[in-house]
Amino acid sequence: MTPRSTPTHPATAGVRLHIVTGKGGTGKTTVAAALAIAIARQGKKVLLAEVEDRQGISQIFDIAPLAHAETLIFNDPSGGSLWGLAVEPKAALLEYLHKFYKLGRAGSLLEKLGAVDFATTIAPGLRDVLLIGKVYEAVGRRTGRGRSAAPVYDAVVLDAPPTGRIGRFLGVNEEVAEIAKVGPIRGQADSITALLQSRITAVHVVTLLEEMPVQECIDALAELTVKRMPLGGIVVNQVRDPILSDADLDDLAGGASPQLRAAIADDLAHAGVAQPKTTADTLLAEAAEHLERLDLQGEQDQRIQAQGRAVFYLTALADGLQSGGITVLADELHAQGMV
Repeated sequence: MTPRSTPTHPATAGVRLHIVTGKGGTGKTTVAAALAIAIARQGKKVLLAEVEDRQGISQIFDIAPLAHAETLIFNDPSGGSLWGLAVEPKAALLEYLHKFYKLGRAGSLLEKLGAVDFATTIAPGLRDVLLIGKVYEAVGRRTGRGRSAAPVYDAVVLDAPPTGRIGRFLGVNEEVAEIAKVGPIRGQADSITALLQSRITAVHVVTLLEEMPVQECIDALAELTVKRMPLGGIVVNQVRDPILSDADLDDLAGGASPQLRAAIADDLAHAGVAQPKTTADTLLAEAAEHLERLDLQGEQDQRIQAQGRAVFYLTALADGLQSGGITVLADELHAQGMV
């Protein structure tokens, strides 16, 4: 149903910050995890971060809830490794105060007085500044000094807020820069905006081949383009391939003929199936629903293809993420050239 090709080079070559968004329910956390695995299996050190306090990463990998500290999830035989991080606004604010204002113990005192909780809950804009700021720090962190300095992480994959909030989330530092004209706050806001709009960043949008997710995907692409955010690929998740042959689909395209219905009933009767005519009707009704689903997928896929972006397709897994399903998705992203 959908084209799957292997480009000669990764579609994300040179990208170090992968931001993954999508309508709620499209599986953006799953896609972010699969992308992070695919990169780590290329011998890279990768950080997979989340900012929505949902502990989606720990659920996917069946590990203890992540904290505001980078935690090793696994080492890969290729030499790569995957680390996890759940960015927590309160801890991020204390880090920020210590880094830029050298508050030290005063920051702990503010926390005891409840000022930190107040600041991170009363001002959602400030919360987003702190969350994206922590990701910015991870991308820019380096080992060594001078010419020998190298990034700590080869890539950072961010499980970002959904498409309905992604524009505001990624653009919040531009708003901060409008308020803070000088000083360290303005300086960091400008630096974060520069990173988000640079060639080492790519925003990937996850969708399903359904009308509402596809429309949100298209709307998000338009909004991010206006905000000058570098767009990556579109990841179509949970694609259901045909379970019938092309010939069978053609036979059903105009509705099951009386001859086809009778032939199926005869086959069922010869196989010893009770009530073959009723069973044939049930099977043909299910086949018609399947055909309708494929037609709808095809229509939505055409809308996705019309956006002119690289598109990657992930198969719907019969057993979900059980029994290594997440690595199957990672292999698909690699095979299609996303990494």
